[in-house]
Amino acid sequence: MAPAADVDLYAPFEKDVILEVRSSKMKPMPGLSVLSGIDKLVREGRVPVSMIGLDEDEHDLVFHGGPDKAILGYCSSHYPDWQTEYPEAASRFQPGAFGENFVTRHMNERNVCVGDLHQVGEPGAGPLLQVSLPRQPCFKLNHRFQLKNFAPKVYAASRTGWYYRVLKEGTVAAGDEIRLVERRWPKWTIERVQEYLHRTQDDHVMNEELAAVEDMGIESRGNFQKRVAKQKAREKRAVAGEDSGKAERWKEYRIAEKKRQTDRIASFVLEAVEKDPEAGEAQLGSHARLKLPNGLIRTYSIVSGTPNRFELGIALEEASRGGSKFMHGTTEGDIIQVGRITSDVQPKGAASQHVFIAGGIGITAFLAMLDMYRQIHWQTVLHYAVRSESDIPFRETLDLLGDAVKIYDASKGQRMDIPAIMKNMGWNSHVYVCGPSRMMDEALRVSKEAGLTEADIHFEAFAADTTGDPFEVKVANRGGKKLQVGEEETLLEVLKKHFDDVASSCEVGNCGTCKVSLKCGNVEHRGTALMEDEKKDSMLSCVSRGMGKIVIEI
Repeated sequence: MAPAADVDLYAPFEKDVILEVRSSKMKPMPGLSVLSGIDKLVREGRVPVSMIGLDEDEHDLVFHGGPDKAILGYCSSHYPDWQTEYPEAASRFQPGAFGENFVTRHMNERNVCVGDLHQVGEPGAGPLLQVSLPRQPCFKLNHRFQLKNFAPKVYAASRTGWYYRVLKEGTVAAGDEIRLVERRWPKWTIERVQEYLHRTQDDHVMNEELAAVEDMGIESRGNFQKRVAKQKAREKRAVAGEDSGKAERWKEYRIAEKKRQTDRIASFVLEAVEKDPEAGEAQLGSHARLKLPNGLIRTYSIVSGTPNRFELGIALEEASRGGSKFMHGTTEGDIIQVGRITSDVQPKGAASQHVFIAGGIGITAFLAMLDMYRQIHWQTVLHYAVRSESDIPFRETLDLLGDAVKIYDASKGQRMDIPAIMKNMGWNSHVYVCGPSRMMDEALRVSKEAGLTEADIHFEAFAADTTGDPFEVKVANRGGKKLQVGEEETLLEVLKKHFDDVASSCEVGNCGTCKVSLKCGNVEHRGTALMEDEKKDSMLSCVSRGMGKIVIEI
């Protein structure tokens, strides 16, 4: 069946014809071990429809299927546009390519509304369906069409398709008429929902209105409800004056559990003395800033948990400047001050494969991500370099990953080959790196040689070296004030002593929050948050060091 190119997609929809009915069993996607039901085949004859969808149609229930996503509809009139826009993949854009169950010609995201009731065939004989929510494109579309970052283009163009829930069971077949019998939410076409779901997310009035659309599937409605809740929490804090100052707020946490993971690594569960009922969940890749009683401030990766109760893994470093030594000397019940809990890593849902490279305690930066990726069936591999088998922490979590973990044991003469890892990665892979400085440096060098960009790789510098020769800094936009930065101090620490509006977050060179403008002088750049073209006029005050005298603005 050739795609249609002559359909007015803005014409009102009252009835259409199901051109094809499609279903599939779960099967591996080409080049991946990930199972998917996207490769749907045409069904002949009448196909039973139950409350969970078409007979013999299988779903990855993490993202698809269930009552709100029983059936996927897609307009075949979109395919000619895709073919024109992506001529290199034109042959792949054919009806059924988006994994749709129903192929139609006229009904589309511009004339179908959330909550619509659609009757297939004759009333009392065919199923009664209700439009529940827009389809949310994921990396599987990138992989299916062999187009990097294609999924965001799908919702940007509002050509995603839509899901149905089944209100009354029956049978369907190609050639059946599908008719609009009731429109409950005429304002909310699929396209308009996508506008606020993806493109205009900070319209608080629209978020509240969409959160109240009762017929919307929970996946989309839940997003709007979360936005409303966050906005109300921000307003509550503003009324209470909690956001009026820029100084970091420190809260008391009690060490609820302390456990020895290996001879040199211990885990700590920290629990808020006064819990925040609106804290929500911790973001993947989060760090917690700790202010220790000995005056030190250190940032550690959160292994698991929530902002009210979370777990850290800390290695006792031989050259400890006091942070890890102090934490290893604590006992359960001790009180620790915790400041910001932030994350500078975003899960790359557009990637076909996620490749983690970690060394030693660097694994703590990725454990929460690895566990989540396993649960949602993203294809993941972990390359993990350790001193020995006895120096592996959090074995229970790693064991759940099974064959996805490749361990390199230095005590057995095994060495991780980073060039080979990057050379042999699958198409459309994203890389995450955390480990000792030597590992980070090699990964950075190899990634550049392999042509990877900042969009393809994330560096998590958990142990950035911040020491070095002393230097002088002149802050041009603060009256030209001159400051001295000592061997053991960072520029950020010195700036915070003199100014109360200096922003920072991770403080290990990952996030870029502490970036200052470089007006004059030479800098030894450290950290990974700056792109090459930014280094000529910017520096990371948390890790980078001036050489001699420099002039900055904050």
